[in-house]
Amino acid sequence: MNYSRIQGTGGFLPAQIVTNADLERRVDTTAQWIFERTGIAERHVAEPGETTCDLAEQAARRAIEAAGLSPSTIDLIIVATTTPDHIFPSVASQLQDRLGHYGCAAFDIQAVCTGFIYALGIADQFIHAGNARCALVVGAETFTRIINWEDRSTCVLFGDGAGAMIVTAADKPGILSSDLRADGRYKDLLWVPAGVSQGYEQTRRNEAFVAMRGNEVFKVAVNTLGRSVLQALESNGLDIADIDWLVPHQANERILAATAKKIGFPVERVISTVKTHANTSAASIPLAFDVAVRDGRIQRGQRVLLVGFGGGFTWGTVLLRY
Repeated sequence: MNYSRIQGTGGFLPAQIVTNADLERRVDTTAQWIFERTGIAERHVAEPGETTCDLAEQAARRAIEAAGLSPSTIDLIIVATTTPDHIFPSVASQLQDRLGHYGCAAFDIQAVCTGFIYALGIADQFIHAGNARCALVVGAETFTRIINWEDRSTCVLFGDGAGAMIVTAADKPGILSSDLRADGRYKDLLWVPAGVSQGYEQTRRNEAFVAMRGNEVFKVAVNTLGRSVLQALESNGLDIADIDWLVPHQANERILAATAKKIGFPVERVISTVKTHANTSAASIPLAFDVAVRDGRIQRGQRVLLVGFGGGFTWGTVLLRY
């Protein structure tokens, strides 16, 4: 049987930083209120002309370097994003061109904040089936492009960035399981009302931006994340104590803390980077994972559980031994 493992990771954040104090001058809020309610101190925002593919390329190159490979080794590219450069071609196709390696399968997937979990699960299945041996999996967003900077309920939460992993075939299991789910009944709790097939010319100004019913999203997110973690453990015959690190989607600190409390997981073993880059949607999990690998917290041989939740609603887990 073919197994897959994480060979290398990379992350990238745009240079421009927007602090809570900056937002305090733009909308009716305070820096203290933002931090107390979200745990976010700052977010990175792409410069005009800086695209999702630009961020994806930087994260991808860092992951390739960390893996000790060359782009020619890659035989599958999957990019998870809600904010592609174009309707088509895909960011993955453009990234393939940037890397100068042609011919392999390259496509985008869209599951919003769960996007990277979906992409990683798909890459694992490609490798299991023998259809790929080295996959580049990227979560990349210029999410601030679909944020209304006059809406204080959303503009304080989001940022831009990219994270990447190189996933290779292995003799022993690295990725132990993946579980991908969705429930469209909750679609209008967190969404962008505008859409291509509805006609751009009919779009009212605020419909082109993220709309969120925050309190309802919080309740569903905490319950769903907690249930997802417990299901992943049960299906693998493991207990909470068997997990070295939990890497959740970096939505806000309150959701991370509430989820840890709900499942009885030590908060000091939850990887949290939301303070410095806010919610970067599909980029948040690989960004957090890369930070924890590079600062030495996540070590080879440890069990790590990735868990995501996002608009759709979508959610999912990937359990791996790094």
